[in-house]
Amino acid sequence: MHKYKYKVRWGDTDAAGIVFTPNFYKWMDEATHEYLAELIKPSSKLFKEDKYALPILEAFCQFKKPLMFEDEVVVETTVLNIQNKTFKLKHSFIRDGEEIATGYMVRAWTSFSDKPKAMPIPMEVVEKLKNSLEKEGVVQ
Repeated sequence: MHKYKYKVRWGDTDAAGIVFTPNFYKWMDEATHEYLAELIKPSSKLFKEDKYALPILEAFCQFKKPLMFEDEVVVETTVLNIQNKTFKLKHSFIRDGEEIATGYMVRAWTSFSDKPKAMPIPMEVVEKLKNSLEKEGVVQ
């Protein structure tokens, strides 16, 4: 599991100080890039050096309680599923030990060397993702 920590800023909220819901998707995206930078390499290097990016194919978030201005939150990211060209990551939003939202994103391993095209995930990346699954006790 990867943990991405942040503090809610005023600009993340509406006039009542409640987080504007699209920000949860932004934070899931940020958590994904932090996780993959640790696991594989930073997204900027993956694109610049290898001409690969990981566009979002599907995203979902279920909100249980509101986040407020200055709340400190941890997004816990785990691998849910690995397919030939895609993988699915779960993101749990935790405040003071309580899950306040949960969601997922499905991403495609995509070559940008010419026109964007989904490609099979390289075996070394699959192995790292699978190792991450095993560390969490998740059975593929």
